[in-house]
Amino acid sequence: MEEKLKELNLLLLYLTGWEEDSRKNPGEKVFCTWNGYSFKSLSQLADDKLIVQFKDKKLVIVTESGKQTAEKLKAKYLN
Repeated sequence: MEEKLKELNLLLLYLTGWEEDSRKNPGEKVFCTWNGYSFKSLSQLADDKLIVQFKDKKLVIVTESGKQTAEKLKAKYLN
């Protein structure tokens, strides 16, 4: 059950996210989303390198690997 919750949290992060310009690297795009999910789940996703968390922000960045995984989960759960 815990793995399924982690998958669904990543999928929701992805579905509610948006792309914007990177503040660190001008010209680069990052995929952001709000981090209103359980700390445990977000920590697991960060440990798996699917998201990047920031201590002082309410946003997380979904990594390229996270986006690819979320696309597979979207097909698994929503198609």
